Formats: sequence, C-alpha cells, structure tokens
Amino acid sequence: MANKEYKVLHTLLMEIEQHIPLKDKTNSKVTTSSIGWQLDHSLKVFNAVCEWTINSNPKDYKRKFSFWRTVLFPIGYIPRGKVKAPKLVQPPNIILDEDLKAQLQTAKKHIDALKPLPEKAYFKHFIFGKLSKKQTLRFLEMHTNHHLKIVRDILKA
Repeated sequence: MANKEYKVLHTLLMEIEQHIPLKDKTNSKVTTSSIGWQLDHSLKVFNAVCEWTINSNPKDYKRKFSFWRTVLFPIGYIPRGKVKAPKLVQPPNIILDEDLKAQLQTAKKHIDALKPLPEKAYFKHFIFGKLSKKQTLRFLEMHTNHHLKIVRDILKA
C-alpha cells in the first residue's frame, strides 16, 4: 500500500493541531457544538478506530457488500447531522488543550502502528460493516475531513 493514505492522515492531524487554540469558538449558524467538540470527537474516533484495527484478528475479516459504503466511500462524503456520535466518542463538557494534544500524539503513533498490519486487519463500523485496512484508512480520512469541514465552516461564517 502506498504511503499516500498515511500522508493524508498526517496532514489532517496537522490541521487539527492548528485549530486547537481556537477550540472555544462556536457559530450557531453552522452547529451547536464548538470547534473543540469537533476536534475532540474526531480524535476520539480516530484513536478508537485505530485501536480496534490494531487489535482485530485478520482471520475474522470477511468482505461483505454495504450499500452506504459503495455510495459514500468513492466520493469521500459523510452527510451532516444524520448520525449521533456514540457515547464512547462523545467529548466531555470541558475540553482542555492538554487533552486534545495528548489525543493528537496518540493518533500520530497509531498511524505508524497501522502501517505494518496485514490488509485484512479490519474495523467494524456500525453502518459500513467490516472495513479492511485500506477501507479503514479511507474511513479515517473521510470522518476526520468531515469534522474539519465543520470547523472551517464555523471559522468562515
């Protein structure tokens, strides 16, 4: 697998890092949550998905058709406001810079930990089903970019 996917993820994490000082900004025209909420949630998902994939048993991976994966993955799009974040990846009421920075460092380490995994290492998503390593990297890109778009819109409006 080319390093392109990993470079994209590193670039997205760098953008998250740049937005940490703006974590308290909000814009009710865009969303009820703050930039910090978007960043924290993104990092929680990123790290949880990586942990799952790292700990998965490639022997358990079976490719299965998913309509939504087939539609959304090629265009790299996740619709806004359609799914509520599971409790596991919901940010706390108070989001601290230190917590965001610690999660960010963990995420960077996770990217390196994903590289040597076999192609059938996987993540089980509640809508998209079992995602191979390549699909998992695509999901991480799509999900992180989805929340960074919201951050950009908060700053723009």
